[in-house]
Amino acid sequence: MKKTILLSLLCMMLALPAIAQPGRYYGRTPQPRVQTVGRHGNEYIAWHRYYFGLRVGLNASHVNSDSQLLDGNSFQSGLNIGVAAGTQLTWRAPLFLETGLYYSQKGGKSGSGNNKFTYDLNYLEVPLLIKYKHFIGNQTSIQPYAGGYLALGTDGDIKNYGTRTAFSSYDDGYFNRFDGGLKIGCGVGYNMLYMDASYDIGLANIGQDNFNDTHNGCFTLNIGVNF
Repeated sequence: MKKTILLSLLCMMLALPAIAQPGRYYGRTPQPRVQTVGRHGNEYIAWHRYYFGLRVGLNASHVNSDSQLLDGNSFQSGLNIGVAAGTQLTWRAPLFLETGLYYSQKGGKSGSGNNKFTYDLNYLEVPLLIKYKHFIGNQTSIQPYAGGYLALGTDGDIKNYGTRTAFSSYDDGYFNRFDGGLKIGCGVGYNMLYMDASYDIGLANIGQDNFNDTHNGCFTLNIGVNF
């Protein structure tokens, strides 16, 4: 299954440059000047007010927990795919509010050998971010951002390699479906092409045992296009 996902991801990565036609220009876009009264004189409306994007990438996630069973000692890889939408908060500055909807595969690993466990935690995730676009060229921008996310668990399995058994991550008394936390990251845009790196800091206790704090952590690398 993971080989199929990674092959599909590679095909999408190879197709993105073909989607982003170089003749279309989505960086700094001067519009007709706006006359203002006062010392500011003429000003440019220099950025698009709205944008929509496609994103696909990879997660490297882990779980931190007070429970020795659930505490991860290594990262679990997964897919991150979704859509993004942003709107400019003010035409006086390249400050944007961005949200979207993603299918994000998280989880973790614990133990080793016959005591090895892996747990898949797959979510539908909605981020809410404040992003600043700093242009370093006509078509290139650096885009730091920060905000939060809310997520709802959809599916996932816990695999016990010692007993060779698997059971549901959410339905068998181990993990809660709700997750939420902080997201920080930075993107780079060139024309329509876009890529970013981010880190999720889980704040919600995703463990069903109220006496143990269990939290997600996830590093994500995405590529995509903006329209």
